[in-house]
Amino acid sequence: MFKKILIANRGEIAVRIITTAKEMGIKTVAIYSDFDKYSLFTRLADEAYRIGEPPSSKSYLLAEKIIEIAKATDSEGIHPGYGFLSERGFFAKMCEDNGIKFIGASNKSIDLLGSKTEAKALAIKNNVPVVPGTDKPLQDFDQIKQIANDIGYPVLIKASAGGGGKGMRIVREDADIESSLRTAQSEAKSSFGDDSVFIEKYIESPRHIEFQILADEHGNVVHLGERECSMQRRHQKIIEETPSVIMDDKLREEMGECAKRIVKAAGYSNAGTVEFIVDKNNKFYFLEVNTRLQVEHPITELRTSLDLVKEQFKIACGEKLSFTQEDIIFTGHTIECRICAEESENNFMPSTGKIIYMNKYLGNGMREDTGIEQGDEISVYYDPMISKLVSHADDRESAIAKMKRALREYKLIGIKTNIPFLLSLLETEEFINGNYHTQYIENEFLKREKIKAPIHETKLAVISLASILFKENKAPALKLSTSQNGSPKNLWAKRITESFR
Repeated sequence: MFKKILIANRGEIAVRIITTAKEMGIKTVAIYSDFDKYSLFTRLADEAYRIGEPPSSKSYLLAEKIIEIAKATDSEGIHPGYGFLSERGFFAKMCEDNGIKFIGASNKSIDLLGSKTEAKALAIKNNVPVVPGTDKPLQDFDQIKQIANDIGYPVLIKASAGGGGKGMRIVREDADIESSLRTAQSEAKSSFGDDSVFIEKYIESPRHIEFQILADEHGNVVHLGERECSMQRRHQKIIEETPSVIMDDKLREEMGECAKRIVKAAGYSNAGTVEFIVDKNNKFYFLEVNTRLQVEHPITELRTSLDLVKEQFKIACGEKLSFTQEDIIFTGHTIECRICAEESENNFMPSTGKIIYMNKYLGNGMREDTGIEQGDEISVYYDPMISKLVSHADDRESAIAKMKRALREYKLIGIKTNIPFLLSLLETEEFINGNYHTQYIENEFLKREKIKAPIHETKLAVISLASILFKENKAPALKLSTSQNGSPKNLWAKRITESFR
């Protein structure tokens, strides 16, 4: 087993990796930007080293400097977490060339599965269902137009090297295809340095179902069940759950075997996720493979009682999986909500600033993965996710009830969060009945619902904060003195006043 590893990431996922490493007796090395110098993950790690300035391009994406620090600290492995360099084949190759174990997939698997067109071709070759369309990059307009007419509108133009909705355009009629193609290519070139695209049939109102897989370096592969990730906004997941309400044993086995088949064909090892879309008739199609640990991995951990980071370490050290597919036992129902710093009631504008007060009560059946504490600042430089709140219960109804209770008791002052938005979604008839899809939020929910901040709960948080400050003899900070135009002069007063708006 490793004696020491470097974590090429920050925030919540760095804390998550450090936690398991400590339990396994593995020393950890953190890297940090100037902004993250005093963050939780840097304090939890055994060692921490400055990597650069706050922008990711000047810190967490500096592959050569990360390798230098790993070598200087005698780190035997590098865990990339997710995002940043986690799905960059060249970084995995750099690790290998420098005698450092990349705790993830091989560079060849990353490059193969990172290309949507090559991954699709691999799926077809291994009898994994794919959406009708092309399996090779296209750039010729006349060819794309002909294919669109052959498979029938609506169609989806997608960047070959894309992700997160970038370089993607839905086209519903012949007249729009040329402009949509040019826009998709331009966006793909800007985002990924590659303007090649492919085209496929657009599946209306699909569900997004993914399967967690583990594969060792000896050819053994298991899946750990599905995750329902259809509650999305702008192609970003917001709420995930397992099991999916549409799943039965037959469908789970069929999709799981397809997931295992494609990763075996790619010579894949370590943790990964095979993603599918499912139409209204429960017919599924291969979407892509994410060659890393997923943000939403905690719901799988709670349902299977497995530590995926621990399994990653063991696989990277050459160990065989200690269980077979038949050994996997699923228990209960699990839901994850991503708490983000944004103003849901104001078109989801980012909310930055210092968290001057934080209080939460998780209680029975709840887990939180976070790298944020009271006093920390939310920056424009990084992802706005504050926390992943996860509930686990015997059944779906109880898991929803636990989540709603925990969200209502999660108090933050100094920034706005999407907690009111999450609560509104959990209380909709569509979510309660499991009758939702990837376009539900934009096409239905936001057109009929007006999100409002829970004023009564904010008041309780302000009262709690006032009590703390008075106990600390900081009562003058709460005096709502005002200027001539009636606006608060005091920073604390300003923040508290804003909380009631």
